[in-house]
Amino acid sequence: MAYQSLSGSISSKTIVTLIPLQKNDFEQWRNALPKIHHRWVDVSGFMGKAGQFCILPGEGEDAPSCVFGMQKDGWVPQLAVLVSVLPEGIYKLQCDWDQEQRLLASLGWGLAAYGFDRYKKNSKRQAELLLDEDIDQQVRALCDAQCLVRDLVNTPTEHMGPQQLADAVTAQADSFDAHSDSIVGQDLLTQNYPAIHAVGRASGREPRLILMTWGQEHAPLLVLVGKGVCFDSGGLDLKSASGMAHMKKDMGGGAHALALARLVMQHKLPVRLMLLIPAVENSVSGNAYRPGDVIGTRKGLSVEIGNTDAEGRVVLSDALACACEQMPDLVIDFATLTGAARIAMGPELTPLFSNRMEIACAIQDAGDQVEDPMWTMPLFQPYRKLIESPIADLNNTGTTPLGGCITAALFLEHFVEADIPWVHIDTFAWNSVDSPGRPKGGEALGLRAVFSYLQSRFR
Repeated sequence: MAYQSLSGSISSKTIVTLIPLQKNDFEQWRNALPKIHHRWVDVSGFMGKAGQFCILPGEGEDAPSCVFGMQKDGWVPQLAVLVSVLPEGIYKLQCDWDQEQRLLASLGWGLAAYGFDRYKKNSKRQAELLLDEDIDQQVRALCDAQCLVRDLVNTPTEHMGPQQLADAVTAQADSFDAHSDSIVGQDLLTQNYPAIHAVGRASGREPRLILMTWGQEHAPLLVLVGKGVCFDSGGLDLKSASGMAHMKKDMGGGAHALALARLVMQHKLPVRLMLLIPAVENSVSGNAYRPGDVIGTRKGLSVEIGNTDAEGRVVLSDALACACEQMPDLVIDFATLTGAARIAMGPELTPLFSNRMEIACAIQDAGDQVEDPMWTMPLFQPYRKLIESPIADLNNTGTTPLGGCITAALFLEHFVEADIPWVHIDTFAWNSVDSPGRPKGGEALGLRAVFSYLQSRFR
């Protein structure tokens, strides 16, 4: 448990006050302490540096306090660095930070306390934070959504195949009185989702299109689309062992879309919500789709398969076409789509593309405000020639690896109607290393930025 709420259940427990301190204020703070505390500070070695802390005993009936050195940058890391080092107990922040700063710092605490312990017998008890009433619900909602993405991505494919991903959607739908359904296996062909079927047909676990709807009939329609490739072997263009190491995370786009849908429903945004997740395994078998094949799509465009390992954009093509048929006010897709995005931006900065620059800029600005950074990339139209095919309408890979995240986005753009606002997010969904509030493993990148934008747009 990362957080506590004000309630009678903690009235008999000691609450330790958390007090932030700027390094430059250390000497003034120390000199103002009662003499009895000077030795505590000196023995602890506390100098007010970032990441250091010192617990001071209370006097009389006063509870103990914990002074900590503030981080130089950002609010999310301020408390995150303390979670793994503080003694077990209940802590409460005492500071002059404004509401947004306290919200982000408290969120960082919860994100740092996260651990994926599904397969562990014993989980370590940790310090807990008593949340201020004015931010309690917001912090919990954001933390729960981000940890939902982490849980789904961290779960091995043995327990997170297309059916289990559909079950996760159903669980969220049931919690918020939404409707969920799936189009499975051969029904994908009869209902005209040939690209999803082609990519997923080689697996013993049937491909499907997962759907969820929620909201009032006449509200603005928001469609969220998420890539749900539950494992990507690369298909017949087989990945190396190292290339497959983290491919359980290739459904991370679907996890992001589901978590964002949860936030939309939980906050009761005045929208009509539709969620679409094409869920498949890209496997190898005798009926796997092949390099050089030409497959059909829901929109009617034919796609030559230049590489079976560029499967995400293929399954998204049918989902995006379906989304646009509904004449939505906004379509947003999340996908762990390209390694080229990581080469361009690294693991922590998420690229976004949009056919409406004002929307892209607004999302990027929102990301800066909530410390979920994103960067707008161009839909550079001259690169369309790189995904042309001599025998089909499109090729699913470019003629060069250069600009790979752009050509992937341009491929998707073919399946979006020009008069419909659309945002594409090429997320990593993974932390390669541990850092404050970001343990190694599955991660939500771009989730809070987009939700902050949606809150402003549909306030």
